[in-house]
Amino acid sequence: MPFEKVTPEKLSSAVTRQIEKLILRGILRPGERLPSERELADRLGVSRPSLREAIADLQQKGLLSTRAGSGIFVADVLGNAFSKGLIRLFAEHDEAVFDYIAFRRDMEGLAAERAARLGSDTDLQVIATLFEKMEQAHKLTNPEREARLDAEFHMAIIEASHNVIMLHMMRSMFQLLQEGVFYNRQVMFRQRMTRSALLDQHRDINTALQARDASAARDAVIAHLDFVRRCLQDQKDTDRHEAIARQRLEHEKTR
Repeated sequence: MPFEKVTPEKLSSAVTRQIEKLILRGILRPGERLPSERELADRLGVSRPSLREAIADLQQKGLLSTRAGSGIFVADVLGNAFSKGLIRLFAEHDEAVFDYIAFRRDMEGLAAERAARLGSDTDLQVIATLFEKMEQAHKLTNPEREARLDAEFHMAIIEASHNVIMLHMMRSMFQLLQEGVFYNRQVMFRQRMTRSALLDQHRDINTALQARDASAARDAVIAHLDFVRRCLQDQKDTDRHEAIARQRLEHEKTR
């Protein structure tokens, strides 16, 4: 008969599984420092030898890393999403920018729809709180903070969709966005009219989510990212026209 004796699970294995789930669910993030060994052992209710065994296992799996004199950190598990060569290629070609926005449009539209249906009340409260912070940053005319909160708002929607594959895939994409690989988000905030329009669009997204209107949430995300695409295209056209105008001006000065 295909039965085996049931054996108690080792404490270190239980610790390993708990930390793995926290990383899988995006609760522990790449680069995040874990509590000290003593504090972590107390929180988990295990001995320090059991904890050390679990940490060694997670290091072997590439999920945790140690830094001399600094502690234990979640490994940069997102860093392998794209090769360095591909990242350079993205950065050097405008085509990648617009393909990236199209990809976000599809994925985030789906995430918003799922978040409206599947997100918990606490998930939606996180999204609402981030939107309130966006409103405050807008009043203070703080484009850098607005841009950071913009990314956090969108990531909160993806987290509320409760799909771990989508979560880690999109988190790696946002990491490249924050590094300016695809485009500088602050370009979007150069004109106050654009800033106000973006805030209104995020308000529409938040309103639909809080009402748990899945269709409206998806439509609001799609409308927002279509607007982002138009703005970036307009800015690229403006920059190109300015370069041509400067050439004309230089030519006129030398005639």
